[in-house]
Amino acid sequence: MGRLFGTDGVRGVANADLTAEMALGLSVAAAHVLAEAGTFEGHRPVAVVGRDPRASGEFLEAAVVAGLASAGVDVLRVGVLPTPAVAHLTGALDADLGVMLSASHNPMPDNGIKFFARGGHKLADELEDRIETTYRSHASGEPWDRPTGAGVGRVRPYEEGFDAYVAHLIGALPNRLDGLKVVIDGAHGAAARVSPEAFARAGAEVVTIGTDPDGLNINDGYGSTHLDRLQAAVVEHRADLGIAHDGDADRCLAVDATGREVDGDQILAVLALAMREAGELRGDAVVGTVMSNLGFKLAMRREGVELVQTAVGDRYVLEEMKTRGYALGGEQSGHVIVLDHATTGDGTLTGLLLAARVAATGRTLADLAAVMERLPQVLVNVPDVDKSRVASSADLAAAVSEAERELGETGRVLLRPSGTEPLVRVMVEAADIEQARSVAGRLADAVKSALG
Repeated sequence: MGRLFGTDGVRGVANADLTAEMALGLSVAAAHVLAEAGTFEGHRPVAVVGRDPRASGEFLEAAVVAGLASAGVDVLRVGVLPTPAVAHLTGALDADLGVMLSASHNPMPDNGIKFFARGGHKLADELEDRIETTYRSHASGEPWDRPTGAGVGRVRPYEEGFDAYVAHLIGALPNRLDGLKVVIDGAHGAAARVSPEAFARAGAEVVTIGTDPDGLNINDGYGSTHLDRLQAAVVEHRADLGIAHDGDADRCLAVDATGREVDGDQILAVLALAMREAGELRGDAVVGTVMSNLGFKLAMRREGVELVQTAVGDRYVLEEMKTRGYALGGEQSGHVIVLDHATTGDGTLTGLLLAARVAATGRTLADLAAVMERLPQVLVNVPDVDKSRVASSADLAAAVSEAERELGETGRVLLRPSGTEPLVRVMVEAADIEQARSVAGRLADAVKSALG
């Protein structure tokens, strides 16, 4: 039986893979495991529970709340808020755990459960494993101690969470956004209210799209995975920039005044230089992944900023940041972590800081983003091969070496086994798109020949 917890909590099709019974059971198990770990010792435990607007989030939230309360945990229901808001409030309210119901950028039928530890940090893998083991034991009929009377948890809405989170965002800004016109695409998701409110309070003139969630339309043609509407809106309204979120608003992509995309690498580059100028870029370093564009690496080297690269996944970026004490990290997809103000990627915070840099410098976003040249990047997925032999195949190593010699200093090759599918991902960057495509095609053929 596979592990329930993936890299970002438990996800699946709501009411099929992820049922109300599972949500309740996992919540009970989480309460028991954290109690056994001593998290609740000496006080009555409290949990913060939030969700994105998916229709399934309504019944899953009810199940999570029921599970926690039945295990003796008091619950603060913050309603529809971004994932980073739940993480922030878990820390700000000194709660013992936080629970977010969302499947991020996934389509509406999916949903997920993510647990946060005290302080708003992601649960350690070891605790997730213990929660899963306890959940399976309870599901197989093993009894557990159930509090009665005054021992059961109490549940109340925490409507102050919205204003508290927005105030936190505004407090993180180095300057106001007066004079800027910003289009915000909320993906009909968790940022639909929060992001426009935060930008408006910070002084920006705000135009909104994708901010009318009905429970069914999250991520449907809007948000960070569908930028075309935002690009058109920025040009139509003659805005200074556009900001796009995903369903749970832990990521941010941007659009400049001409309608051109500004991706996560470019956002990181802009913020890295801004933070260094302010003396906030600890170690003069930024953390990215092996998928960071080579143009980003070359730009940071030119500017005297070290790029530390990790495996793909914001969890690995965060681990490296904590281990080495760095302040900024993220991914090309728009997960940007500013550790002095957030414990996870925060799309609204990222967008605000990017807009603040535009306002402070008086430069256009296109001009700021031009600090790096985004080199053409070609990705080819090679299915039905033995991905376990990527690192050991001599023939494949020879093909990679030949490709690297051809590309020289202006290109890069990466072969990466998929973590979830039986395939190998071939990524090639080059100064010329046709060269990148040619090299990627030859390497894909080499993967098929060597590992097929």
